[in-house]
Amino acid sequence: MLTLRERLQDDPFQGYAYAYPHKTAYRHFDTPLPLRDLWADEDKQALFLYLHLPFCEMRCGFCNLFTTVNPREGKVARYLDALERQIDVTAEALGSHRYARGAIGGGTPTFLTIDEMDRVFAMLRKAGSLPRGIPLSCELSPATAEPEKIAQLLEQGVTRASIGVQSFVESETRALGRPQKPAVLHAALERLAAAGFPVVNVDLIYGIEGQTAGSWRESLEQAVHYQPQEIFLYPLYVRPLTGLGRKGRDPSDRRLERFRQARDFLLERGYRQISLRLFRHESSPVEGDGGASYCCQEDGMIGFGAGARSYTRRVHYCTEYAVGRAGIEAILDDFVSRPASDHGFAWYGCELDAAEQKRRYLIKSLLRADGLDERAYETWAGLPWTSDFPALAELLDHGLAIREDGVFRLTKYGLERADTIGPWLYSDAIASRMEEYELV
Repeated sequence: MLTLRERLQDDPFQGYAYAYPHKTAYRHFDTPLPLRDLWADEDKQALFLYLHLPFCEMRCGFCNLFTTVNPREGKVARYLDALERQIDVTAEALGSHRYARGAIGGGTPTFLTIDEMDRVFAMLRKAGSLPRGIPLSCELSPATAEPEKIAQLLEQGVTRASIGVQSFVESETRALGRPQKPAVLHAALERLAAAGFPVVNVDLIYGIEGQTAGSWRESLEQAVHYQPQEIFLYPLYVRPLTGLGRKGRDPSDRRLERFRQARDFLLERGYRQISLRLFRHESSPVEGDGGASYCCQEDGMIGFGAGARSYTRRVHYCTEYAVGRAGIEAILDDFVSRPASDHGFAWYGCELDAAEQKRRYLIKSLLRADGLDERAYETWAGLPWTSDFPALAELLDHGLAIREDGVFRLTKYGLERADTIGPWLYSDAIASRMEEYELV
């Protein structure tokens, strides 16, 4: 493992630690684990629900998500059949449970037809898995943000609409392997702005080939024109088996410069920095991810669909993972052919001992602007973080973190190096499993 000092001498963008352990650390369990046993001793009264719909109208050049395009006739229907079996079996295995918030992602959920999405919402409601009134997010693409689909999401209780714009500059979206006309973007954003969602989120990417300070500012200005409550800023990563990866493209070496430009721009316009990627407007009425009734460090998550992960304290599990089309199609074929009984078990994932549970709590806390609440950590873990993670003092030495008012948090410079600090915090065991993983 590289030391923090060695990592700080390298590119700031070394890995997105949005979840820990990373899915490339997952493996097949020696024996399938019954869901009923996995969840028996868990607190199931404030869960996060995630439903994955792995279908898109196109595969973007930067995308390494678990998704496919142009599904064969009947493939979506068979996937929904399997999804319904999984939802019913999981609900029975969990017993009494309650969801505090939820998200529908992909892929592009709105790639599905109105009737298909109606079926998705119906199966969730039937199983008691989607109570009305909880914060509920859904992803859209500009091309699928049609008026009738937006109306359907609102009618079904969706409170947050997240749209992947990436750039308002047509030459930049072409460079990303995602050709789209600016007129389509503006039409979609105008509809979302007028629709009345409590939260609209806009995704943008920096580090695109040919992107300049001027073109980046243009995208930022166009985005804030629509007054979205949230803006996610994603540094471009070119990953194996993606379209850009196959072409040998590299991200711009100006990513840190572009991030700083965007951060200052948004802070001047009433946005608060929540993490390296997330900026939330001060007028936003909903806390969104990690709100008062759900604690991502402590509460569990149930994932439905191929590619969706579930978290208990001791076990994280999902289907297998792939990026290449052949690998994804094989996993989808396996998912849709499983008998209902198979959905009552976890087959693939990662077990977390006490040390890894603490490390996950630390990473999920420290990489957000709020930082690590020292008293909350000690109450949860039984020891202060100084006993469990003495190496964190190095962050103080480098000016990347401070301790004040009982909180250990990253400084402005620490947050901009979050994609350096995250991988540095991985355990040797998890890092080794990730390095050994063979992507398909």
